[in-house]
Amino acid sequence: MLIPRQRTPDLTVKTLSRGIFDLAGQTSERGTVVCFYRGLHCPICANYLTELEKLTPEFAARGVDTIAVSTDGEDRAQAMAEKIEAKALRIGYGLPLAMAREWGLYISASRGTTSIGIEEPALFSEPGLFMVTQECSLYYGSVQTMPFVRPHFSELLKALDFAIAKDYPARGEYTGPV
Repeated sequence: MLIPRQRTPDLTVKTLSRGIFDLAGQTSERGTVVCFYRGLHCPICANYLTELEKLTPEFAARGVDTIAVSTDGEDRAQAMAEKIEAKALRIGYGLPLAMAREWGLYISASRGTTSIGIEEPALFSEPGLFMVTQECSLYYGSVQTMPFVRPHFSELLKALDFAIAKDYPARGEYTGPV
């Protein structure tokens, strides 16, 4: 389990047209929103990433970078980028399943062709959303076992505004006896 205020696992993936993304090398003032998505086969992911694409400039205005990452290969990642008309949002691909597990993501096995007629990969990660500080410590994290009921990016922006204004620390850091 990832613990707020502690270092996150490493994250290094290839991106479409932006080279290698290395979380440890990010220089944004307030960190990075890392959105792990299921892949091209997921219509809910396409809608979700469309919202993040639209709000990426808002995150940037607050000193926060964004990236969407999946276990999909380059071709499927490119197809997703085209589907959501990604311009501002970085799209990372080729996330190893072992790395997905390090991040606490759930792994699912294929159930065949989805409702939009795209074959699921044999294995893929379920969604996760993380806000990681510039120092690579966890500020916020949410993971799902299914594609449904994800945090809204507009609410994350409002929370970020509050956290900036009040210098609000990451919570959930206690690991002692209970």
